[in-house]
Amino acid sequence: MSALRNLFTQRASTGLSLHRLTSALYSTNASAGSTVVTQNVASPAANVAAVEKDKLFSKLEIELRGVDPAVLKSYAWFATTAASHLNIETGKCWAERKPYHDRLTLLKSVHIYKKHRVQYEVRTYFRYLNFHKLTGSTLDTFLEYIERNLPEGVALNATKTEIQEIPEHLRQPPNEI
Repeated sequence: MSALRNLFTQRASTGLSLHRLTSALYSTNASAGSTVVTQNVASPAANVAAVEKDKLFSKLEIELRGVDPAVLKSYAWFATTAASHLNIETGKCWAERKPYHDRLTLLKSVHIYKKHRVQYEVRTYFRYLNFHKLTGSTLDTFLEYIERNLPEGVALNATKTEIQEIPEHLRQPPNEI
């Protein structure tokens, strides 16, 4: 987790994308049989001109879907732990009590014997996670990190709620009605 924190602080200070930072962190130079890790991070002065305001998000809602509730519970623990290392405020985390059942009934035989059937069932479990008060760069880094570590058989749906300024034409009430 200290590598994640270092990656986040570097990204925030230099304004580089996470892809460029990870490629810079893991690029190696082989010299005389030893591996030396180098960092090819640009200076912060070069990125000052391209600085723009960071977006603010009031809430990030994550919906996890999977067929194994133990995997979902473990991944939810992983995501909340990663959020705590990045100082992200964790909200309510819960799971639905009953899974969604999808049943499919088919004939055993292709041509005849209609009364002989077989039934297949897929149970889909859900888990929901809420995170509050995020900046755009923190949100992007956090989402990319947890998406890269998503286990097999688990689907992730993220919903962001952005905070925006009130438009100018709505700030002042009308003088006449």
